[in-house]
Amino acid sequence: VQLQASGGGLVQAGGSLRLSCAASGPTFNSNYGMGWFRQAPGQEREFVAAIGRNNLITDYGDFVRGRFTISRDNAKNTVYLQMNSLKSEDTAVYYCAATISFSRDTSGYDYWGQGTQVTVSS
Repeated sequence: VQLQASGGGLVQAGGSLRLSCAASGPTFNSNYGMGWFRQAPGQEREFVAAIGRNNLITDYGDFVRGRFTISRDNAKNTVYLQMNSLKSEDTAVYYCAATISFSRDTSGYDYWGQGTQVTVSS
């Protein structure tokens, strides 16, 4: 399974970004759970959001508080993270990941993308 994250960039506080994660590979299918994590310099990798197969289950990190929405398009093997009301503390490298199950923990994921930088200026 290969994951390609994109959509990061520089945005002002209060703005929005939509991240995408395209999955590929002969073994990938819609049964995989997908997640987004982020890591700021000097910080541990942090859970942002996860979505189960067929969009039936979603979960978010406590800090999200209704600002982010995770979704997936199984026809395109792509997962999205819509981020609104961005704050400077959201600045980090955002990673997408895939798991055969569903998890909030980094240890629960088997495949990782390369990350995309999100920078929020105040």
